[in-house]
Amino acid sequence: MPDFQTRRTMMVDTQVRPSDVTRFPIIEAMLHVPREAFVPESRREAAYLGENVVLGPGRVLLEPRTLAKLLENLDIQPGERVLDVATGLGYGAAVMERMGAQVIGVEDDTARAAEAASILAAQGAANARVHHGPLTDGAPDFAPYDVILIEGAVETVPDSILAQLAENGRIGALFVEEALGIARLGRREGGQVHWRYAFNAGAAVLPGFGRTTAFVL
Repeated sequence: MPDFQTRRTMMVDTQVRPSDVTRFPIIEAMLHVPREAFVPESRREAAYLGENVVLGPGRVLLEPRTLAKLLENLDIQPGERVLDVATGLGYGAAVMERMGAQVIGVEDDTARAAEAASILAAQGAANARVHHGPLTDGAPDFAPYDVILIEGAVETVPDSILAQLAENGRIGALFVEEALGIARLGRREGGQVHWRYAFNAGAAVLPGFGRTTAFVL
């Protein structure tokens, strides 16, 4: 039987800590939340590898390093409300809930959304819930959010998502620019979101988050 607890510790010690992730709540949460419970059963052996885990067409569970560094930059505080776009099976939501956040995960796949809600409930993540709907719509009924995390790559972030970020709120996303993957942190100030570079990382571009290409005659 696989010793997932040992793999979890190794993941933190070899992938997370060496990546300049120092905040104790992140370390504690990633040591506690069983990542293997949030991937398809057929891929559990890959749950703790240092790579994105495929959840379905165009969808992945972000590698531990990428998720941890995004959380480090977002500086989530207990009691903050977080929108987790493309929550998948809920791993990121579970980690942030363990950190004390109130998390709304958005998932557009009906079966995946139901499974994520079931897994989160089984793991006792009482302050994490799953909203089923288009990823680009977010979950406006629960807005505004102190933090928004997009768990996949984007070429652009829809205004419908940005509008749900509170003043002085933070947003983290992976941008694809000319085949490069760049993690950026945004902050809403004066009604505008200002972005800065955080680190390099990559993932598949989420449906609906690509640039619209105009047809030219």
